[in-house]
Amino acid sequence: FGSRALASCLRPRSASSISSTMSVSTEEVAKHNTKEDCWVVLYGKAYDLTKFAKVHPGGAKLITDAAGMDATAIFDPIHPKDIMDKLLKPSLTMGVVDAASIKPEHVAKPPEAHKPKPKKKAVKADAAEEEIEEFKKPPLAAMLNSFDFESVAREVMEPQAWGYYSSGGDDEITLRDNHLAFQRITMRPRILVNVREIDMTTKILNVPATLPLYFTATALAKLAHQEGELAIVKAAKKAGVPYMLPTLSSYTLDEMLEARAPDQVVFSQLYVNPERSRTEEYVSKLEKAGVQALFVTVDAPQLGRREKDMRNKFTQQGSDVQGDDEDEGAVDRSQGATRAISSYIDPGLNWEDVPWLKKITSMKVLLKGVQCGEDAVEAFKAGLAGCVLSNHGGRQLDTCRPGIEVLPEVMEALKEAGATKENFAVFIDGGVRRGGDIFKAVALGAQACGVGRPVLYSLASYGQNGIVRMVHMLQDELQMVMRLAGTPNIPSITEKHVITTNLADHIVPLPVDNLTMKTYQGLEPAAKL
Repeated sequence: FGSRALASCLRPRSASSISSTMSVSTEEVAKHNTKEDCWVVLYGKAYDLTKFAKVHPGGAKLITDAAGMDATAIFDPIHPKDIMDKLLKPSLTMGVVDAASIKPEHVAKPPEAHKPKPKKKAVKADAAEEEIEEFKKPPLAAMLNSFDFESVAREVMEPQAWGYYSSGGDDEITLRDNHLAFQRITMRPRILVNVREIDMTTKILNVPATLPLYFTATALAKLAHQEGELAIVKAAKKAGVPYMLPTLSSYTLDEMLEARAPDQVVFSQLYVNPERSRTEEYVSKLEKAGVQALFVTVDAPQLGRREKDMRNKFTQQGSDVQGDDEDEGAVDRSQGATRAISSYIDPGLNWEDVPWLKKITSMKVLLKGVQCGEDAVEAFKAGLAGCVLSNHGGRQLDTCRPGIEVLPEVMEALKEAGATKENFAVFIDGGVRRGGDIFKAVALGAQACGVGRPVLYSLASYGQNGIVRMVHMLQDELQMVMRLAGTPNIPSITEKHVITTNLADHIVPLPVDNLTMKTYQGLEPAAKL
């Protein structure tokens, strides 16, 4: 269904799950084919989605169009196979459907694949008409930087998927500033340093890495590529960097863990469930699988308003397809999503829960989403292993600061509190697009940087190989920056190699005085008179 469908109605699953022996015929399912009575078949089981459809962030129509039918082909490209075991109350699982009895007319057809819009070719002034040229994906070797991957991803991805990945909160000011902030940091290179050999290798939470980089958790990777998180796991191994497994994945946890190489180390991101027993069960499974660190997301007690994503969904459906309830304003999908997310992300999570988090696992526990010095110090005093300075990729609270801008404040506060880089690790994510960005973060005290969208865009464009090439480009860039800055290895990169005087300055341009600008005739030098 919609790309945020999985954020719609997670419900704690009771022990009294419906018996797998209960069966329902396809003829019976087909009777429930209206928006008032909507059953849908997924992976051989029938579910009653009548109430869920009304609060579905992607719109009720995506579900009601499949009422009385098998929607597995629509569901599978986005969601993991086991998600319904977590999503719905047991009473909404109506029974097992014999797959052999499902006829072609009972199967909902997925929408046609998106084809990139034709491009207008540059034409000469004397040309009578513009020539239309179909988009042709350039070869992988033509990719020179992370922005190249983004430009290709925009052309090849489904519009709904692109809208979901690329959108930010509200006016997307923080989304844009995440990268622009790095440009407010200037380099201060040293000369005549022996930089014949450059060593970018480091350790991230004691896990060896080829450079100070890790793949941060991102939801629903199947929206980018059919192999989704499985491709990311494999690419992380090839590139030599850790991957933080997402809670809201397109593949099951077992499938992601199975994709690991024998000696591969992964981390995991965690949303704390209001039903704490579910979180304890999930964390226990991670620990038994050898996951090394747990990053608890703390910046999303409610979903941000990602209007690009919201508007794209409306455009995809068309204004003429809204049901009577929506026309009358009876359904508020944004409120539905707000209510729904609280069913799997606990908005009541607070500092008093930290001892419980530490108690349920021997993994290193870090907070993901810290945005000020005081909270970093609180995390240190609470005995946690570290924190990630992050604003959720600019998708939550707009006009909050980029992680790189918060970093100097946090490092200073931690120093005053007695923390060291050895006993409390600090990471940043958001806006990292160049090797120079990684250098600046390390210089200011970060152990490593997380990248999210660049992974998804390179995956969408060229699959697993695209991700590996993206990392290799960042390595090439970082090697160049380290050599030119006079830093032969990671420990040699210090705050003395960068200047942060303007980092916190957010200069707002004055509005353009159009009348003056359009009527004023500028002075001309003599030669132009």
